[in-house]
Amino acid sequence: MKVLAAEDNPVFQSVLRSMLIKWGYDVTVARDGIQAWEALQSPGSARLAILDWMMPGLDGVEVCRRIRSAALEPYIYILLLTARTESNDLVAGMESGADDYLTKPVNAHELRVRLRAGRRIVELQEQLLMAREALRVQATHDSLTGLLNRPAILQSLRNELARSRREGHPVSLLMADLDRFKHINDTYGHLAGDAVLREATERMRSVVRSYDAIGRYGGEEFLIVQPACEGEAAHAQAERVRDAVAAGPYVAAGQTFTVTCSIGVACRRPPFLLDCDALVREADVALYRAKEKGRNRVESAPLVSIESRVPDLPGLAMAVDQ
Repeated sequence: MKVLAAEDNPVFQSVLRSMLIKWGYDVTVARDGIQAWEALQSPGSARLAILDWMMPGLDGVEVCRRIRSAALEPYIYILLLTARTESNDLVAGMESGADDYLTKPVNAHELRVRLRAGRRIVELQEQLLMAREALRVQATHDSLTGLLNRPAILQSLRNELARSRREGHPVSLLMADLDRFKHINDTYGHLAGDAVLREATERMRSVVRSYDAIGRYGGEEFLIVQPACEGEAAHAQAERVRDAVAAGPYVAAGQTFTVTCSIGVACRRPPFLLDCDALVREADVALYRAKEKGRNRVESAPLVSIESRVPDLPGLAMAVDQ
């Protein structure tokens, strides 16, 4: 584990560094408080910090205050070294954000034990962060495909529309639906259907741009949010997705078969942006038209003004597919 040792006395600095290396730590040395503060802000910085109270530039207490005010993550465990023994001084040091302190001259065994305790706290905090991230992913991603789930992809669309209003760039939305997916479930079983969904997901992911957002809207329907894209470019992106889904056979339940998809495209640019629900309805209507014209095709919604109304036709694509 990385340790930052901030100490301006070159003799004690050398002794401290040697002890820490002997105990198996990866040591970074700072000669004053400014160096310590800069080092602790850098990516991949030490999770344990040993700070001398009295240092040039910034003292250890001020470095503590800055670290806690910045609320840096992951958490940095701070051990303050001081020659001060008055209780008021020790209280001030702890109130600045230090987790523990040692008085000089430092007892090597006591320092090692204190660092070991700090290491346990840091490792527990890492586990908490991992658990928090796992819960975040679980709350925002579809468990079968790993894509953003319905609430998350719709929120991504809202965010992109808000950014479009600020920056003036267009937004495109692709709604893709696997053709005759109910027939796959009914013929080969739901496990085969799940395998098809996962494979189709990977094929879509392989051709969308790195900054596009893709999510499972429901069942066999997917939404792809494409910033700074409209018109022919959006239609071409949709064709790439359609080609990827249909490229090559699918193998599931010991059977080999083909799968295609239909895609509806809706594009808007300021000042003719629609809200999230209206843009989804436009893409849904275009998808319905693609289904109606024979499936395995891309249809784009007409570029009309914001005053134009799109008929509310929820579930039309699903109804035709079934």
